[in-house]
Amino acid sequence: MDGNRRWARKMGKRSIRGHAAGQEVLHQIVEHAFKVGVKYLTVYAFSTENWRRNDTEVKYLMQQIDRALRKHLQEFIDAEVRIVILGSADGLSDKVKRSLMAAEQATENGTKGTLGVCLNYGGYKELVDATRKLIDSGVETQNIDDEAIERQLYHPELPPIDLVIRTGGEKRLSNFMLWRAAYSELIFRDEYWPDFTPRIFNECLVEYSKRQRRFGK
Repeated sequence: MDGNRRWARKMGKRSIRGHAAGQEVLHQIVEHAFKVGVKYLTVYAFSTENWRRNDTEVKYLMQQIDRALRKHLQEFIDAEVRIVILGSADGLSDKVKRSLMAAEQATENGTKGTLGVCLNYGGYKELVDATRKLIDSGVETQNIDDEAIERQLYHPELPPIDLVIRTGGEKRLSNFMLWRAAYSELIFRDEYWPDFTPRIFNECLVEYSKRQRRFGK
């Protein structure tokens, strides 16, 4: 969901206003996605690299995540959508950790869709953590294969990604779900995230439907 800060600069606003606008768009897109039949939607909310931003912005982003979970939690419960958090708890405040745990627990029985929230997430770190779990489990080297690694990923029940959409004109994955995105279709849009709409989301789905996925065959 790239481009919040650039959108704010374009509008002559502070960067945090861009994040606030992006939060509203996220709510619209999540609601729309599940209505049109998407079963799994994962959003990159905060990366392991985002800690490098200034303290004011990081604090604001964490507050936004906490507020959004509290504000919209009942909507997810009513819609029977499960929330899962992917990432590391390292560095997160106790307040944010409690909100994350509460959201997962309150929606754990949702069967009509799954919203994955990548928070303090990095694709490298996920693979490092998975490797450490394998070592700690005492698995023999000859027993390490794709399935063994997949079982150690964050929320291993989540399927591989079909489609990655990135806004803001950048054309790279930026450490996003490297394992699950191995055979993903990629769509890059020039719109900044606060300008992203359900109509644009639908355009991405239509484009995806025209792709031929060969998986190396």
